[in-house]
This record gives sequence, structure tokens and C-alpha cells, in this order.
Amino acid sequence: MGLFRIAFASAAVYGLFRYVTRQQPMDRAAFASGESTPGPVEVRNAGPEAMASDPPQWDAVDQASDESYPASDPPAANRFT
Repeated sequence: MGLFRIAFASAAVYGLFRYVTRQQPMDRAAFASGESTPGPVEVRNAGPEAMASDPPQWDAVDQASDESYPASDPPAANRFT
């Protein structure tokens, strides 16, 4: 009998959680105003002008890294090239 009470309480709490968290707009922290694209996967353009906050400094390595995201390989540009 105690197991059924725990199961019922868990289901009630889960249902309440789903009800409270439904349809909440997602905050795109990395996107500048107007950079959000509709669709299942939202992608931001590369570069500091597409970011929500301006970085203190931006160089060619930062640009190459931002353009390569989310690729698995690191950018070809580095401080030695």
C-alpha cells in the first residue's frame, strides 16, 4: 500500500511540474537581437555582431573558432599561422 502512495505522489508531482513548465519561452542568451532563426535548431551567424554582448577583443583565431562551431575539429587558424 505504501508503494502505491509513493507512486501516486510521484505522478502528481511530475504532472504538476509539467503543468508549471509548459510553454515557457526559451531565452537565447548568445543571440543578438534579430539573430534568432525559426526551426527545430536555432543557429547564430558567426562574428561578434551576432552575439548578445560584445567581446572585449576579437581576432582571426576567435573568428575561425566561431565559424567552425559546432564542428568537431579545431579551426585551422592559430597564433602560429
